[in-house]
Amino acid sequence: MVDKPPGITSHDVVERVRRILGTKAVGHTGTLDPFATGLLVVLVGKATRLARFVERQSKTYLATVRLGVRTDTDDLTGRIMNTGDAGESVDPGRVIEALGQFVGTRSQRPPEYSAKHVGGERSYQKARRGEAVTLTPVEVTVSELDVLACQPPSVTFRVVVSAGTYIRALARDLGECLGVGAHLAGLRREAIGSLRVEDAVALEQLSGRDLIPPRMLLGEMPLVELDTESVRAVSHGRPVEEGGEAGSRVRATVVGLLGDGELVAVAKAEDGWLRPMVVLREP
Repeated sequence: MVDKPPGITSHDVVERVRRILGTKAVGHTGTLDPFATGLLVVLVGKATRLARFVERQSKTYLATVRLGVRTDTDDLTGRIMNTGDAGESVDPGRVIEALGQFVGTRSQRPPEYSAKHVGGERSYQKARRGEAVTLTPVEVTVSELDVLACQPPSVTFRVVVSAGTYIRALARDLGECLGVGAHLAGLRREAIGSLRVEDAVALEQLSGRDLIPPRMLLGEMPLVELDTESVRAVSHGRPVEEGGEAGSRVRATVVGLLGDGELVAVAKAEDGWLRPMVVLREP
C-alpha cells in the first residue's frame, strides 16, 4: 500500500517497487493520474492475480473542484477551454444542492482524455490528435458525498464511489449543472474498500518489509478456512465440496479460501462446490 506523491505516474510507482524487490511480477490497481495523490495498491508476485477483486471495491476520494474554468481534460492539467468570473458568484447553497443530486446511481460519460478503448485505441490518444471522441456513458454509483468547504470558486468534498467512477467527470458535470463550467483541481484517494491511506507507506520509505498479506486485499469477501486435504486439492485447482462449517458460512458467489490463516485461493461457490478461480499456493 503506497501513498503516491504528486508528479509521477502509477507506472512509475510500479517500476520503483520492481527495483526494490528485484522482480518484474508487479502491477497496480486503480490508476491515479500524475497530479493525484493517495492510496495506490501495488500487487507483487502471484498476488497480481487478485487485481480484479481489488478494483471492484468502492473508493473514497478527497476532491477539490474549481468552478468557472473548463479544461479539455476536465482537470488542472488540461488546456483551458473557457474561463470567467461566474464561478466566483455562484451561491454556495446552490453548489451544495447540485452536488446532492449526484448521490445515487446514475449514468456518467467518461472524460475524453481517459484510458477507455475506442476502436482499439486509448481515448486520450485520439483526443491528443484532435480527433472527436464519443464515449458510451456507464452506470456509476455515488454512495456518499460530504461537502467539507464551499467558498466559490472552490469547493472541496469527500466522496465514496463505485469502481469505474471518474471524479474528473463529476467535476465537469457539476460545472455543467451550475452553468459555469468546472474542472478537478485536486484529488487524493483515501481508501479502497477497507484499505486506507493512513496505513500506506510513503514512496521514498518503501521496502520489502512493507508487504501485506494477500487476504487483506479482499475487503468484505467471505473467508472460509479449509482443512489440509481441501487445501491440497485447491492448490491443484480442483474444486472442493462445501460442508460442515464451510458450507454454513458461504453466503456469496465468490469467497476467499484459507489454509492455516493464509490465502490459498479465491473460489466461486455454486451447486455445493467451491471452484477455484485464482490459486495462489503452490501444490
